[in-house]
Amino acid sequence: MGAPHPLLPYFLAAADGRFPPVDGKVTVLPPLAGGLECSVAFTGHAVVATALSEQAVHAQEPDGFGGSLAPDFLRHLAGPKGWIDVVDVTLTARGTGGPPRLPAVDDADDHPRVRHARDVRTDVEVHGDERGLITLAVGLAGRRELSIELRDVQDGGRGHGRSLIADALSLVPQGEPVFAAVSPGNARSLRAFLACGFTPIGSEVLLRPERG
Repeated sequence: MGAPHPLLPYFLAAADGRFPPVDGKVTVLPPLAGGLECSVAFTGHAVVATALSEQAVHAQEPDGFGGSLAPDFLRHLAGPKGWIDVVDVTLTARGTGGPPRLPAVDDADDHPRVRHARDVRTDVEVHGDERGLITLAVGLAGRRELSIELRDVQDGGRGHGRSLIADALSLVPQGEPVFAAVSPGNARSLRAFLACGFTPIGSEVLLRPERG
């Protein structure tokens, strides 16, 4: 395996409660693997992973107080026809380890959640049961990422989201950080992750530029 992406230490430090300085600045790093780029906002500091030069990034005058996620700046990063994902809250928790509480699922290749995970992540594992499924994968900058999808969301999912996330954490070795990216508007999912001990550390958006 190659060296980890230089954005990964930012996430791991944030998981330990250590954040970049609140200085309003934007740090520019190389692009991610697989043709992807990203803009990540911490409190008062942003990190952009892109093939663009530092000069080209700073010429747009982004800042660490939200400007790095402004629509015009993201379109500049992606190019006129590039793909821009939604802006997500970045959450982190620790694995609980122990006996795995979710079986592997091998017949969900066509599921939208699984297809998306395999489009932007690597080493995707799929687990689940009658409540729904989860993906566990190597994601942004090489971090471990968790996502969930319930089979039935009527009546608020009847607590299935929280129980599914709690069981998914058993698939991560005890004490190891795991991350989730959740749309702020998906309040049910956000509440479920928070109830299971996930902590917000920032916000992020993935891009697949097309600048030619």
